[in-house]
Amino acid sequence: MAQPKFFLQPLAAAICVACYSNMTFAAEMPSDMAEQTAVQTLAPIVVTAHQGNDANGLIVRANPKQPIQPIPASDGADYLKSIVGFSAIKNGGTNGDPTFRGMFGSRIKILTDGTENLGACPSRMDAPTSYISPESYDRISVIKGPQTVQYANTGSAATVLFERKPELFDEEKHYRGQASVLMGSYGRLDHNVEAAAGDEHKYVRLNASRSVADSYQDGHGNTVPSDWERWNADLALGWTPDEDTWIELTGGKADGEAVYAGRGMDGSQFARESLGLRVEKKNVTDVIKKIEAQVNYSYNDHVMDNFSLRTPPLVEMKMDNGMTMQMPNPMAMQVTRRTLNARMAVTHEWDKLQFIIGLDTQNNKHAGSMTALMMPSMNKPLTEDMQFNSYGGFGELSYQLSENNKLVSGVRVDQVKVKDERAASANSGFNTELKETLPSAFIRFENHHPEHDDGKTYIGLGYVERMPDYWELFSPKHGNAGSTNTFNGVNPEKTLQLDMGYQHTHGAFSSWASAYAGLINDYILMSYHDHGSTFSAGAKNVDATIAGAEAGVGYQFSDAIQADVSAMYAWGKNTTDSKPLPQISPLEARVNVRYIQDKYTLGAFWRVVDGQNRISKDQGNIVGYDVKKSGGFGTLSLNGTYHIHDGVDLSVGVDNVLDKAYTEHLNKLGDAGTGLATDQQFNNIGRNYWARISMKF
Repeated sequence: MAQPKFFLQPLAAAICVACYSNMTFAAEMPSDMAEQTAVQTLAPIVVTAHQGNDANGLIVRANPKQPIQPIPASDGADYLKSIVGFSAIKNGGTNGDPTFRGMFGSRIKILTDGTENLGACPSRMDAPTSYISPESYDRISVIKGPQTVQYANTGSAATVLFERKPELFDEEKHYRGQASVLMGSYGRLDHNVEAAAGDEHKYVRLNASRSVADSYQDGHGNTVPSDWERWNADLALGWTPDEDTWIELTGGKADGEAVYAGRGMDGSQFARESLGLRVEKKNVTDVIKKIEAQVNYSYNDHVMDNFSLRTPPLVEMKMDNGMTMQMPNPMAMQVTRRTLNARMAVTHEWDKLQFIIGLDTQNNKHAGSMTALMMPSMNKPLTEDMQFNSYGGFGELSYQLSENNKLVSGVRVDQVKVKDERAASANSGFNTELKETLPSAFIRFENHHPEHDDGKTYIGLGYVERMPDYWELFSPKHGNAGSTNTFNGVNPEKTLQLDMGYQHTHGAFSSWASAYAGLINDYILMSYHDHGSTFSAGAKNVDATIAGAEAGVGYQFSDAIQADVSAMYAWGKNTTDSKPLPQISPLEARVNVRYIQDKYTLGAFWRVVDGQNRISKDQGNIVGYDVKKSGGFGTLSLNGTYHIHDGVDLSVGVDNVLDKAYTEHLNKLGDAGTGLATDQQFNNIGRNYWARISMKF
């Protein structure tokens, strides 16, 4: 991977400017972030767990520019773990694959600036969150459950939005910026910079980041191969001819490499290219409040191999003289995904009614090749194996029934077509085209009583049909019983889910909870077993029942001391086989205690995880499967912040203070190519020190 050294000079210059500048940044932001911006003259608070704070607690909104613990995130999955309900399947040090309420993959819809950027690896080595640098965004929103229909191929478990805002400048100041540098144990070094310049009608914005780390050591002092290097650069050109019009052109590039403790190959390239155009017009008429449209293109070029970042395995080669020799067997695979997304939506308002209607489409193509360097005859060109096309229409309505009650509902229909472009499928006479018409809908009631301790509640029922994604149609060795071709052997998944929750504040005491229960017909389950020479997955449909909750309580002991406790629990059952659903995180609780002063804060974070006894051995998803029952553990972390002067803050932390050796339940086995035991899961990082300085100018 090319070394992006060019980031260091402009970033160093930005830091120098920030450290000697007395100016602070005060741009317009969404209302739920304005409160955080208004207190920038105070010491920031290190975030350890987010709770619902919109739509009466259904939607979680987070500011990714705030420091978080454990050590600030290297990618999107890392950050999502700070939101209650999320976990991640670990591969090594970075690029985990997120799960929410035990659900995995395309059940979680992940959008960046309103568009979807899909990974290419058949085993999800480059999950969509692998291409996300969280600190480059202004806000993260998580909509729990099937409670929106505004986005194509709606996620059944959650919809996650990584969003940037338009730049707004006045006549006095024509630039702004912010930068951060993080240093941590095991060679961790992150640089992030965001700089924008413009006037009342136009702007240019640069987001750039670089993150590197060496392999870490676990609590026993053993090295876990897990080093990485990654960089991102995104440029935006905006035009605001008047206060109601916004046009933005964006483009970006990124790349990286990562060593994986639990895989037979490492990721030697994570190249991303993207281009997008977005147009928004507000207050068109008294009724039409907003028209928005966007088109986005992305290209991911991912390379994995077993030789550039590790020593390749040895195989026996028979020589012409009849003797055998141990020879290296380097292997590589290149895979690509080209995705084109388009969306248009119109927001209407009549008195107490808001109605959003829209159309969207997605077209993506997947291609790949496998190379055995010792056997040139096996070399193959990059060939296309899949085409995916979807077209959808939606309508979402909000009606204010009374001062305290609101009804929200929506419906959408997607027409999806997937083509199997593999020559082997056509030569075998298999059907190579799937077409499905997939409906989705929800209805939700929200209640708000500010006069009664600011109490808020919601209850909603949602239904969504989900087309099997690329990893479910092409990666498994077979589909349902009797099918030798996965593409024709897996049915769409159908989820009916009830979501409910509340938020409540009474004096110094606050509490919140969100719960769910669902029925899933044709849940797509991966079962791992021997397929000739490989232990790999086969896919099948089963019926399932799911349920669970996230909850929290907080108490303000004094002006300076506050504490909160949050917990999450997910449960699932495969009702077809009367077995637990696999790959579900165990019960987890997070305890925070903070001491807050104007110039500094001190915090303690205790994470307590129960053991997971509900497993289905050798079943799971395309990334991992249940290996064994897991034991519980607890880790203690400490953090502190200091407000140096206007616009400059220092955050420090120690993760896993007691240097515990522990393993997450969602974790892959070690790999012999990294020197780890292949029948044991690898441990998490041991004691880890970090410090982060952030500045605004």
